[in-house]
Amino acid sequence: MEEGSDLMFGIGHQELVIVLAIAFLIFGAKRLPELGKSLGQGIRGFKSAMTEKPQIEASPENDESLTRK
Repeated sequence: MEEGSDLMFGIGHQELVIVLAIAFLIFGAKRLPELGKSLGQGIRGFKSAMTEKPQIEASPENDESLTRK
């Protein structure tokens, strides 16, 4: 196999068409754009969460789980 002929994860063009056809049969034409949009938003959110620095918002004064009664 040539390196440039495969798409991501070793999936070729023929396999990609088969996967898309099965998705079309399962979900229908109306739901595919919605699924693609939500998948894209999820990937975008995951990437942004991985690149930004963690922020800790809880402070000891306001955290009720740390106070004893």
